[in-house]
Order: sequence, then structure tokens, then C-alpha cells
Amino acid sequence: MNKEELRSKYLKIRKEINNKEENDNQVFQKVIETSEYRECALVLTYVSLHDEIDTLKLIKYSLDNGKKVAVPKCENGIINFYYISSLEDLKKGSYGILEPIGNDIVYSFEKSICIIPGVCFDKMLNRIGYGGGYYDRFLSSYNGIKIGLTYKECIVDKIDLDEHDIKMDKIIY
Repeated sequence: MNKEELRSKYLKIRKEINNKEENDNQVFQKVIETSEYRECALVLTYVSLHDEIDTLKLIKYSLDNGKKVAVPKCENGIINFYYISSLEDLKKGSYGILEPIGNDIVYSFEKSICIIPGVCFDKMLNRIGYGGGYYDRFLSSYNGIKIGLTYKECIVDKIDLDEHDIKMDKIIY
């Protein structure tokens, strides 16, 4: 299947995931138990939408445990990450996505991990996103740890890559 077919198929599969809250909690637990998470000082993470792996619990936990947290905002075709200090620092922006309200942009990604959404991932750590290329553009110059989050039902054998696609360092499901 090509990327569009995979994207369409796995968006439907993801909407029908059973035990979402239980699965989300298991993924959260796996994330916070990784050495990458324990050793990082900064967590860059997406703010989850309806059927994505929930990241609000991770955001709150990270802030409560002294980590800096930054979330993305798409501006002129690129993703910039902005620091937040609580969930109250978020408001609905484009497409109903919660975005940071402040303007404290992240310039240094030292000791950071980046939690990345995806529609599906393959066993070689490749991902299919939503098709806009925002994360691939950001990740092309990001030198920290890249961690994709997904459900086990959204792991495929192989994704055919384009030259701009960026591989994850780890996938948690």
C-alpha cells in the first residue's frame, strides 16, 4: 500500500481502538520508565487529539516532576515549540488543536526528547504522519531523541519511504 492508503486505513483503525484509556495509560507508563525520559530535562510533545495516544497526562506528570515541557505551534508551514508551565497555557488554535498561548520559544534542544504523533509506524522505526510534512521538516534539524507513540494495532510491516522522511529512535506502543 502507498502512504495515502496506509494513512486512510490506519486512521480508521485508530478510531476503533478498544480500551483506549487503558492503552494510553500503558504507553504513558512505558514512556516515563525509559532511560531517555528519565535523563532528559526537556520534553517536546504534541498535544493529543481525540483518537491519538493521550499526552496530557505526560505533560502534567513532566511538569509536576520538574521537567521543562514545550508543545508545538505551526507557523508559516513550520513547527516551533514553546515552553508551557501548565495545561492552562494552552488554547484551541488551528483545526481545534490546543496550542501554547505564550511566546517563550525553545531555541536550545539540549537534553531533550521529542514525542511524535503518527498515524502508523513500521518495525524499522519509520512513520506516516498526517501528510503535511511539519514534523519531518522540524526533525530534519533536530538532534535529540525521537520517540513515536502509537497503538499496537497501528504497527505495520513496512512503510515505503520518501527521501525527506525521518526515522524514529524508538516507538512506544
